Amino acid sequence: MAIKKFLKLVEIQTKVASMIPFIFGTVYALFRFEQFNAYHFMLMLISLLSFDMATTAINNYYDYRKAVKKHGYGYEIHNAIVQYNIRPAVVVAIIAILLTLAIGAGIVLFLEVGLLLLLLGGLSFAVGILYSFGPIPISRMPLGEIFSGLFMGFVIIFISAYIHVGDRFASLTLAGGVVTLQIQLVEVILVFLISIPAILGIANIMLANNICDMEDDIENRRYTLPVYIGRSKAIVLFKILYYAAYLDLIVLYALRVHPIIVALVLLTLLPVRKNVKRFADQPTKQFTFGLAVQNFIMTNAARIIALGVAVLMM
Repeated sequence: MAIKKFLKLVEIQTKVASMIPFIFGTVYALFRFEQFNAYHFMLMLISLLSFDMATTAINNYYDYRKAVKKHGYGYEIHNAIVQYNIRPAVVVAIIAILLTLAIGAGIVLFLEVGLLLLLLGGLSFAVGILYSFGPIPISRMPLGEIFSGLFMGFVIIFISAYIHVGDRFASLTLAGGVVTLQIQLVEVILVFLISIPAILGIANIMLANNICDMEDDIENRRYTLPVYIGRSKAIVLFKILYYAAYLDLIVLYALRVHPIIVALVLLTLLPVRKNVKRFADQPTKQFTFGLAVQNFIMTNAARIIALGVAVLMM
């Protein structure tokens, strides 16, 4: 398969939604604990990127198989299987290879880090598969925003920090048939609070996508959140989530990130507000959906840079 077709099949441009939280967690581990493990970093990168590509390919394959409406902008242009006339057997083979890479690297990382990683990684794999596959995929229910936000926004950040710091976050041990979970509650709460922009930003990417696809989703029996609450309420929710994302600036300040750096992060609110208004005025996949991705990149990249600068100032 040509690389162009492969990249379209896995929608490589959307991998920013997993790579930014991955980098975020790594930089947070450096900032908070001054720890970095290059081997663990590479293993998680391979596993996470392979699995993210696999779930996207599964989603495209499932949409191809289940589509009721087989015409229109969304179907003919955005599904690579249709656009490039890719044989379904080839798609299945690619999915199998990507899943093998993801699981293989994940197992090696688990052997390096411990049982808690196996639990969190296994749960994430299960949610990722069920998101696109099964009798009622998560993506076809009004739960997509919640699951994608929490797992891609919080769990990825937690794991990507945990692989560097281990027991300083939490530990899970098995001895004599007894499972013991120990959690550093303050640290876990802090990493959750610092993850708020990623959680809400990823949720809003999903929400924007579902707002744009409402009509097609109804025809294809995808009962997403906007289908349930209506376009106008979904757009109001879209706006609220972005503004709520800035609550984590209080946490940055509490973690002793310099006030000037925090103030510079706050400046991203100006272009974010502009993009929110443009999307609300014309919510379409072709012209404004990309603004949700831009907002996610801006708000989270600003925080990564802020933490990175704070690391250099330590």
